[in-house]
Amino acid sequence: MTPHSHHQTLQQRAGATTIAGPWTSYSQIKGLPERERWTLYELAKAGRLAMEDKVFQVAERYDAFVRRVTEELDL
Repeated sequence: MTPHSHHQTLQQRAGATTIAGPWTSYSQIKGLPERERWTLYELAKAGRLAMEDKVFQVAERYDAFVRRVTEELDL
């Protein structure tokens, strides 16, 4: 599978960089077996956490992120 790289809009706000998207879409891979989709979900969460650990502010609320990714992966 080829990773998709989407241009992300970066904005400066009060010294923190806010990442506003567009976000990676996972809907094109929802046909994969469930185990692989759960693995990709865990990778998506780890990627978001890595951004937050680097002091990036993510514009998409965490609950919206979880809802979107689980729907796109049909989990």
